[in-house]
Amino acid sequence: MTQPARLSPSTTSLSDACAQAPSAAVASDSPAVSAVSSKTSRHAALAGALLLGASLSPQAMAQDSFSVCWSVYAGWMPWEYADTQGIVDKWAKKYEINIDVVQVNDYVESINQYTSGNVDGCAMTNMDALTLPAASSVDSTALILGDYSDGNDGVMVRDGDSIESLKDREVNLVQFSVSHYLLARALASVGMSERDLTTTNTGDADIVALASNTDTQAVVTWNPQLATLKDMPGYTEVFNSSDIPGEILDLMVVNTQTLKDNPDFGHALVGAWYEVMEKMKAGDEAALSQMADAAGTDLAGYQAQLAATHMYYTPAEAVAAFNAPSLKDTMQHIADFSFAQGLLGEGAPDAGFIGIETPAGIVGNEGNVMLRFDPSYTAALADSQ
Repeated sequence: MTQPARLSPSTTSLSDACAQAPSAAVASDSPAVSAVSSKTSRHAALAGALLLGASLSPQAMAQDSFSVCWSVYAGWMPWEYADTQGIVDKWAKKYEINIDVVQVNDYVESINQYTSGNVDGCAMTNMDALTLPAASSVDSTALILGDYSDGNDGVMVRDGDSIESLKDREVNLVQFSVSHYLLARALASVGMSERDLTTTNTGDADIVALASNTDTQAVVTWNPQLATLKDMPGYTEVFNSSDIPGEILDLMVVNTQTLKDNPDFGHALVGAWYEVMEKMKAGDEAALSQMADAAGTDLAGYQAQLAATHMYYTPAEAVAAFNAPSLKDTMQHIADFSFAQGLLGEGAPDAGFIGIETPAGIVGNEGNVMLRFDPSYTAALADSQ
């Protein structure tokens, strides 16, 4: 679910946030600001992450305290609820460990905190898991496959009704984000490419204001900004993430070595996540209303976002998605796009430079696997139910 000059709140370091409270929103001005600035600028962030990754070394040791971070997005609001309602604490206590859950308003900053080793896990998309920590040589595991964007991301054209109408136009989007990936997939579906148009890097917080300018020709963005654009006269949605189901995935990614040394950490996170999923699947209005409020919207608004988000509400559903051969194909698409955009690092000779392990097989270099999709923890919970 997937980012340029933007108007985001200034970002406090995660260590400072943790010092302030067990679960703190980093640089939180308001829920509404958090909702708008949930996913962000990536090109400079990638360069910084690469430098961070170069200085990291594996930390193989058992531990009893862990931390994970998340940012505001429809599919990640369950972490806020699980934290504030004591669900994470309950599952951590079951395994005699401690897990801090920290909200970071700046999405890329949250991934940088994970990449630098300041937290043990982070909510991120499959593309960002590859192009930030994995590309920085931080061996990472997709522990929880939470959902995929099923219409939350879309391509909007002014005075046009098809993908072909994008030809020779300027398209505003967050470059090197899932929006950029969505545009590439849309163009490929009709035999076009980025050579047929011009892309302009635009901050996610600026998208709506820019779109209201009649000079703006096309925009690619995600909810809640997408919903606002749909209400603007003159715009037509010509492609959205439901046209590529299962490709923009929202995950909880953890450090592979930390997980290997501390399997109870993985079991506790998975247990807490699916306890919240049970409430969401049952339509628990109190739980959903709290998530909506934390996302800066109301219950109806949050439910509208969930309607465009394919949640894997049960462990069995998630295990099936983990094991589907289509996951391997999706990650090949992601790797190809990422290499073409220079997101796998300057030294990457081809799209297969970084190995991606899925249950259906490995994409890329088997000798350099840095991203792994592991369904075993989710399967263990499913088997126990």
